[in-house]
Amino acid sequence: MTNRIINILRQGKPEQKIKIQGWIRTKRELKEFAFIEVNDGSSLANLQVVLNQDLPDYQTMVKRLNTGVSLAVEGELVESPAKGQKVELKADKVEIFGDCDAETYPLQKKRHSFEFLRSIGHLRGRTNTIGAVMRVRNACANAIHQFFQNKGFLWVHTPIITASDCEGAGELFTVSNLNFEQILQAKKEKIDYSEDFFGRQAYLTVSGQLEAEIMAMAFENVYTFGPTFRAENSNTSRHLAEFWMVEPEMAFCDLEGDQNLAEEFLKYVFNFVLNSCPEDLEFFNQRINQNVLSNADNIINNEFARITYTEAINLLEKCDRTFEFPVEWGIDLQSEHERYLAEQLFKKPVIVTNYPKDIKAFYMRLNDDQKTVSAMDILAPNIGEIIGGSQREERLDVLESRIADLEIDRDSLWWYLDLRRYGSVPHAGFGLGFERLVQFMTGMENIRDVIPFPRTPMNAEF
Repeated sequence: MTNRIINILRQGKPEQKIKIQGWIRTKRELKEFAFIEVNDGSSLANLQVVLNQDLPDYQTMVKRLNTGVSLAVEGELVESPAKGQKVELKADKVEIFGDCDAETYPLQKKRHSFEFLRSIGHLRGRTNTIGAVMRVRNACANAIHQFFQNKGFLWVHTPIITASDCEGAGELFTVSNLNFEQILQAKKEKIDYSEDFFGRQAYLTVSGQLEAEIMAMAFENVYTFGPTFRAENSNTSRHLAEFWMVEPEMAFCDLEGDQNLAEEFLKYVFNFVLNSCPEDLEFFNQRINQNVLSNADNIINNEFARITYTEAINLLEKCDRTFEFPVEWGIDLQSEHERYLAEQLFKKPVIVTNYPKDIKAFYMRLNDDQKTVSAMDILAPNIGEIIGGSQREERLDVLESRIADLEIDRDSLWWYLDLRRYGSVPHAGFGLGFERLVQFMTGMENIRDVIPFPRTPMNAEF
């Protein structure tokens, strides 16, 4: 049975017999023995291994032990004279699984740019930074499931292939098995999707929300956690074409309940990761962004401020700074506005509610003023919006009027309207972009570095 290096570093004791497996990070040869540092992906820190000359074929073996070599080592833990580690492994047996050419191996012992690492996505997981990102990402996912499961939510798997455009933005990837070369050769002016696999035009989902509402109408509290897609041609540090979304949906819930759950959710996830990955977050705080730990503390230990959109606009209009995007009632808040509110004005997370109906989606509940909807966004320091949600429109007549006003195809939403016909209830939910959460938690500048295989315009490697 092999031991994970993270457990050895935390709990290992001298004279303990162990076996490890992993990849060599560094090698240092002296006259009578050699040191190698081995990492198995479980920890930021490596385990130092001491190789003595009494090992079989010592000279030949040491020549093969280059950075990147995969191996297994059996031996006994001994007290380490080096600073920063309690124990090291005195090797009794070494088995090499895979050699690594020292001359061509891309990950040399030096700092590499993240842009370069993206070009070798099949190897970048072996670096300190990307390794730490993936462990934090894993802890975030674990925390999300634990939070909702502990509250009795049902995890539902909403479809990846859908005929609905939840957000109405039109940024959808079409899914088809039609032969487009034949269609072009036949010079057809219009594609007949009734001949397609599903008998209609289908897309990759942009959100599981509408389907989650169906499930909430039977199971009360549900959540989705899965991949979503946007055909948005944006080459920025904040956009991906494929990303993961967390979307809870609660029946018998209003906007206030939605806000309360979202705040509790963020606090839980940040606290969980802080306790699960302390070394990784400390690494990010030292090497990537010095606000990482203070951001986590700000989320965990502050009661979120709560203001309306109208109050936010008034505050922005009165502030003593000029924004690139002018402020007036009716605009969609830009990142500079959101960050000013969270970073400069309140200096903690802010929940903004009751946005103008004209800048929000059709499914959001219309307020009594007929001008705003029961929407909410959570704005966090150093990133801006991190969660967006709303109370959903449960009144059939009002929803039908909104659909008509926005000229949305009513027939395509027959089932959504049925939910309001048969046992409708007040309900609410929110969405959180998982990669945006990981990016904020780690301080990484580019969202492409917090997902294993980023999908962006002109990039679908692996």
